[in-house]
Amino acid sequence: MRQLRDAKDPSGFSGELWKTFAEMGFSGLLVPEEFGGSGLGCVEAGVVMEEIGRTLMPSPFLSTAVLAASALARGGNAAQKAEHLPKIVDVRCLPRSQSTKGQNIAPCTQPCRQCGPAIGFRLTGDKALVVDGHVAGLLIVAARSAGAAGERDGLTLFLVDPKARGVETERTAMVDSHNAARITFDHIEVDADQVLGEVDQGYALLEGVLNIGRGAVASEMVGLSEEVFGRTVSYLKERKQFGKLIGEFQALQHRAAQLYIDIEITRGAVLKALQTLDGDFANAGAAVAVAKARSGTTATLAVQEGVQMHGGMGMTDQFDIGFFMKRARVCQELFGDANFHADQLARMKSY
Repeated sequence: MRQLRDAKDPSGFSGELWKTFAEMGFSGLLVPEEFGGSGLGCVEAGVVMEEIGRTLMPSPFLSTAVLAASALARGGNAAQKAEHLPKIVDVRCLPRSQSTKGQNIAPCTQPCRQCGPAIGFRLTGDKALVVDGHVAGLLIVAARSAGAAGERDGLTLFLVDPKARGVETERTAMVDSHNAARITFDHIEVDADQVLGEVDQGYALLEGVLNIGRGAVASEMVGLSEEVFGRTVSYLKERKQFGKLIGEFQALQHRAAQLYIDIEITRGAVLKALQTLDGDFANAGAAVAVAKARSGTTATLAVQEGVQMHGGMGMTDQFDIGFFMKRARVCQELFGDANFHADQLARMKSY
């Protein structure tokens, strides 16, 4: 990650490493076997995401192998699946799922607009913080086709060529040195063949895919938290102050023990969410909300404790702990932070 950042690599990730992912079958984990994938589930994808969290590896795994693959597999028609899913498996294209303006906005409030199904569709608006959007070979765009902002009905998902006339993409590096993009749509014409799922009924598909993404990001934060914890404990056993190893100070021992407990509880919550996504997908929303909220607060605690226990050098660019802190901050916001999901749980209980 450091090398890619310092070299200002135009893609922001290692193409060779991504090809290795494909050779090992990782890119097709969530792709059905009939299209060349493994046909596995969210638990298996979570294992990969956890290791990505440990290493801070920039890759299109989340945006392509998790979000886009899930959207196409669950919402695509036979022709769309046959065309795009095999490309994900052998990484011939990098489809991306589009996020909304502001990661805490509910998925039913989309900035793009479309009109006139009788004459096709025309998309106008913009998307911010589109993960890996600058290298996308295919865009999955959520747009409001009917109703008003805040309503669940009236959303439609579209497959859009990023090279189409009227599509402008601006690469933006996030605070954690991972990549995102701002994409503007200026009256982009699309037809019925580019609709993913059903017209005006895209909310359920979109929310389901976002839940899969939330479970994956929660897994990444578990790996991130555990890696920071391990590095911090090792440092406590090496650093001497006042003639003693700082790990001998009881106050630091208590803080480390509490962090270990929090990580283990979070791991259980995340595993439960992933298992529910695989076994009871329609009713996984609550478990996913708990996992995403819990993993965000745990990762925040882990990196804060890690930086503090490493002292001033913990925030220097030459030291790695600061990179974990920045990534944790982005993951916390991605697809909704802890406050957003606490609110979601409250809404579920009120129904």
